[in-house]
Amino acid sequence: MRVFVRFYEELNDFLPVAKQKCEFEVVFPGTRSVKDLIESQGVPHVEVDLILANGESVGFDYLVQDGDRISVYPMFESIDIAPVTRLRPAPLREMRFVLDVHLRKLARYLRLFGFDVLFDASFDDAVLAEISARQKRVLLTRDRGLLMRRIVERGLIVRNTDPKMQLHEVLMRLDLYSSCKPFSRCLDCNGLVQPLEGDIPLTHIPAGVYAWCREFYRCTGCGKIYWKGSHYEKLKGFVKTVREIGLAREKKS
Repeated sequence: MRVFVRFYEELNDFLPVAKQKCEFEVVFPGTRSVKDLIESQGVPHVEVDLILANGESVGFDYLVQDGDRISVYPMFESIDIAPVTRLRPAPLREMRFVLDVHLRKLARYLRLFGFDVLFDASFDDAVLAEISARQKRVLLTRDRGLLMRRIVERGLIVRNTDPKMQLHEVLMRLDLYSSCKPFSRCLDCNGLVQPLEGDIPLTHIPAGVYAWCREFYRCTGCGKIYWKGSHYEKLKGFVKTVREIGLAREKKS
């Protein structure tokens, strides 16, 4: 069996240089689905939004035919492809995430911006895939093999290695800048943070802080108490910078 394949836009990130931005030949014995063909080239199926076989839209279960010309596209941000077979699942009403062990700092940054993020260093690949599928969470990872697991429907390969750049990458690729709710979640446990009302447990607050501060917040999950000290001001500045970058990118587009 001989077919001709071309990947478009950021899907080329997964390919060797010789196969990037050009049509190339793939030869294999027997029959296989187009999903298997795509992943045999190192591209996770969750990164794909549209497949054309000889100009016709097909699903992942399409059985590749000898001589086929296969075009593979990532998510379209500005082109309406509603009339064709869109392969990504319907958008989630609420964007929630589960992250692998290598994205600890990204997990904290996403929580800082108010997103529901599950992170546990003990989660192995099978657990991560199961949580993503069962709870309909977007699986973020740098391991393309993890996103090739059949049960994973929603996922993203994080390209950057710097945590702050990873944050921008996720917010930009998933168009989430306008969905941020900074300081609404606990950075440690992911619980919701709410104003602390009634009696204030002074044993949990340094005496020096209570001397100047009367505005406190508590995580509904782990009970951690927060206040707007110097660390808050630093994080506030970081949040402002990220939002300004997002606004600038939206204006350019």
